[in-house]
Amino acid sequence: MGRHVRAEVLAPVGSPEALTAALRCGADAVYLGGGRFNARENAAHFTGVSLREAVEACHARGARVYLTLNTLLRQEELKDALALAEEACALGVDALIVQDLGLARLLYACAPDMPLHASTQLTVHTPAGVRLLRDSGFTRVVLAREMSRQEIAACASLGCELEVFVHGALCMSVSGQCYFSAMLGGRSGNRGLCAQPCRLPFRQDLPPGSPCPACEGEAALSLRDLSLREHLADLQSLGVRSFKIEGRMKRPEYVAAATAVCAMAVRGKEPHSVLIDDLQSVFSRTGFTDGYYTGRRGAAGSPLPDQEIRTEPNHPTQPPASMFGVRRREDVTAAEPVLSRLARLYAKETPRVPVKITMTLLKNKPVCLSVRDGEGRRAEAWGEPPMAAERRELGPQDVRRQLEKTGGTPFFVTGCEVEIGEGLMVSAAALNALRREALDRLLRLRAQSRPRFFDRRAPLPVEARGYSLLKRENDSPALAARCAEESQARALAGLSSGERPDLLIVPLSLPPDVLTALAQTGPLAVEIPRGMFGAEETIRQRLTLARDVGAEAALCGTVGALPLTEEAGLIPVGGFGLNLCNVETAAQLAKWGTAAAVLSVELTFHQMAFHSRMEVPAGLFAYGRLPLMLARNCPLREIGKMDRKGLTPCSVCGRQGGLVDRKGIRFPVRCEEPGGCVEVLNSAPIYLADQLNRLPPVDFFLLHFSDEAPEEAVRIAGAYRRGGPAQEGITRGLYRRGVQ
Repeated sequence: MGRHVRAEVLAPVGSPEALTAALRCGADAVYLGGGRFNARENAAHFTGVSLREAVEACHARGARVYLTLNTLLRQEELKDALALAEEACALGVDALIVQDLGLARLLYACAPDMPLHASTQLTVHTPAGVRLLRDSGFTRVVLAREMSRQEIAACASLGCELEVFVHGALCMSVSGQCYFSAMLGGRSGNRGLCAQPCRLPFRQDLPPGSPCPACEGEAALSLRDLSLREHLADLQSLGVRSFKIEGRMKRPEYVAAATAVCAMAVRGKEPHSVLIDDLQSVFSRTGFTDGYYTGRRGAAGSPLPDQEIRTEPNHPTQPPASMFGVRRREDVTAAEPVLSRLARLYAKETPRVPVKITMTLLKNKPVCLSVRDGEGRRAEAWGEPPMAAERRELGPQDVRRQLEKTGGTPFFVTGCEVEIGEGLMVSAAALNALRREALDRLLRLRAQSRPRFFDRRAPLPVEARGYSLLKRENDSPALAARCAEESQARALAGLSSGERPDLLIVPLSLPPDVLTALAQTGPLAVEIPRGMFGAEETIRQRLTLARDVGAEAALCGTVGALPLTEEAGLIPVGGFGLNLCNVETAAQLAKWGTAAAVLSVELTFHQMAFHSRMEVPAGLFAYGRLPLMLARNCPLREIGKMDRKGLTPCSVCGRQGGLVDRKGIRFPVRCEEPGGCVEVLNSAPIYLADQLNRLPPVDFFLLHFSDEAPEEAVRIAGAYRRGGPAQEGITRGLYRRGVQ
């Protein structure tokens, strides 16, 4: 990666009008959806002729086109997704943005020349994750939006392009790790249909005896929009290759304003204050935030104990506003007055493609005008021989002045050579006509597709490591019990050999003596936090220590955890956060050394049928409060006035707080260590012990214990061995109703 290459401005395109706005306001590249399998299913998409025209328009103007195939894919959808990728290859699309690991595996084999960009939905936020995807065929990684400057810097210079979101909406949850919309409303954020329940009112709920009363704020899960405009030069100095603007669901005026501001900043120009104000007016949620990048995630923008504040030159440290905010009535009404002004930004074609012009005017010979671009394309236009001058002959400067008038086209002239004989004349209208004809031909040449190779018959070898872990024996699935508390683990470890879970999974943060004692009772695994922001080295050390005291495996919820596990000599077990939805994803996980993997919690039992063809044992999230969100910004840290009382955020809730929605339903919030993230848990646990004979024949059940008492964990484990009674206050998850 070259530090001296100017980063591209990557604009969102959700409609033809937004495409025009992006191109005319300085976008170097755009990303758009092709009708299906993209993370904004409700945006206007480009299909068939409209997709071809969009690619042609961008390429003609020197902009790149990235097609979003960034949703999870069920087994039966892989064929159609490949067909769309094949169409993209035929059109010469510049890259595909992918979330599903199975699709990426197929594309790497079928279209080896097509650059693959790892979607932010893959939750990559560590150097180990970047290296793993780089070595697996991805040319670019779109990093998680929650990363600080220091964490982004650690991922640079690894031989893989980095893309960073610099403007637009922020989700409360780390991308790819949110199941809130799916579980509550059946609309999956992993499939482009998020209903945004996080924007609804939630209030904090604290345990009895808390030193601080609950706050009645409405924005406990709603963040302000991101803006890193003032940090683009710094990001570029780190080697970030692409600056991404969020907003395929937003109107063209927003795309114009955001693109123009970022393009000016990247080119070293200070955007006019009116344009900056208009950008906030056209869309924001109580203003903007740069809290993740600068390390100011606490209440009212104050730093938290685990944060380091970095001040850039010319940007003195000032306490920013809270990162939390909602879309207010005044935010909505502020947009109307600026729309017409922003529409003028893209009312006319913008000259963005440099060309050189050569013109020959010789006596008795047809006039020849040639234009060529920087990539070597050349177009010509021919006219009638010049006339003899009756009064004033035409000079080279006269010709240049006329030919350099390229307004209304995407071209601008960087050089003009004129060869002209003496005593000749050509009308200005004739020169204009020749210029228009030559430039039109060059535009068509530039728009021609540059197809990429695609072979559906490419071989796809499976490279499983052959580990044997959590394999189903006879008719009984194995049991893997994930424990959040030491007391739960000790209770389960103390059971007899026939009752103890086949694999006990405990927090990586447990002391070595506790791990040693638990390992002596049977197979032991440690859980790697899904959020590892800035904690990779700490986790690496703890994994080595866990191996030394007897742990055999590690539960991995994101791709970045897999290489750390193998480095430490432990066996990787894939968690639900890897979103395993098809047999090709299972094959990729097997290639990476995974010995067993939990199927996606967004699949129905019927959609899980592929598990019988998996190269590794398949597991079912069979019990527990499903973590609906993985968040770096704790929603309980926004509790009002706690700073004045001298309280640390976690002393307020004692790590036992929760959130209550507008219907009075409580969702527990639990800390995840190390890594500094929190999980918002479902209000009710998944429970299937009374329906064991109706479950698919998977290899193992994952029991996900969170706030259960030790004796309750023992009872539930027994119920999944032998069957148990029906219970109140539970959910069956999405296994029968599914998601959109």
